[in-house]
Amino acid sequence: MNPAIPPPRFTDPAVFGRVAVLMGGTSTEREVSLNSGQGVLDALRSRGVDAHAVDGIPALVDDIRAGQVDRVFNILHGNKGGGEDGVVQGLLDALGVAYTGPGVLGSALTMDKIRTKQVWIAEGLPTPRFVRVPAGGGPGSSPAQVLRAAVAELGFPVFVKPSSEGSSVGVFRILAEADLAPAVEFASGYAGELLAEQMVQGEEYTVGILGDLALPSIRIVPAGEWYDYHAKYIADDTQYLCPGMVGDDEAAIRALALAAFRAAGCTGWGRVDVMRDRVRGLQLIEVNTAPGMTSHSLVPKAAAQVGIDYADLCWRVLEQTLPEARA
Repeated sequence: MNPAIPPPRFTDPAVFGRVAVLMGGTSTEREVSLNSGQGVLDALRSRGVDAHAVDGIPALVDDIRAGQVDRVFNILHGNKGGGEDGVVQGLLDALGVAYTGPGVLGSALTMDKIRTKQVWIAEGLPTPRFVRVPAGGGPGSSPAQVLRAAVAELGFPVFVKPSSEGSSVGVFRILAEADLAPAVEFASGYAGELLAEQMVQGEEYTVGILGDLALPSIRIVPAGEWYDYHAKYIADDTQYLCPGMVGDDEAAIRALALAAFRAAGCTGWGRVDVMRDRVRGLQLIEVNTAPGMTSHSLVPKAAAQVGIDYADLCWRVLEQTLPEARA
């Protein structure tokens, strides 16, 4: 099932020059990014790469101006000071500095769950029904009123979540009317767009992407009722089954993930979250363009299944910043 994995194209760490591992920042995912960044930094240094930590975009600009950066390993998470919304990608493109992960288009688009789903729908790719809840509500309506109407249109059960956040920040699982109050309260104070999304009732999977390769799927089995922030980053009892499927099913989920990644304008590396509904089959949920690289993270788990250890994964991701590797 697994394709042959070619060896890294380069063996001399000097080809990378001075590498800034961009982490931290000011998004809601700062702490996760710092944990990911430290892992990447340690791994690159263990392979002899001249890597140093940079906390946030302003510090990166200072280092670039000082001539201390040849390329960037971007492990910032989120938006508004994170590195997944296209802002840092545009900055680095303008300054002529190579970086890991998708470019401006893929990063900006996939940070916005609503627009990503609109692209997938236009491409005929499966994703759950949703209703957009505009920032500020609508004409004559508050966000709370629009949210209640959206949930009523979709019917229970639903998820309510911000369109442009990650790591399960601000996500509400609503099974019945009694569960609505916390989501309504959040909507009343949240400045951005939300979406109400038809809940997929079935198994949860994720597929890592490395260049043109879809890594083995991972089936996520949390000890609790769903895969929330605690299950992602804190709990030690979440099960990760890799590969998550077998045979034709495994081939199908990998092909779908790669198609979804490309449809959203993404290149490089990332992660596509997928669920398998008991009735509707595979359903695309979202794309992560700077996936977590903590001890609980999923892309390293999938890479290990095809013989790519953590340090080798970091090396291969960094290789993609070299023009020779993209030829």
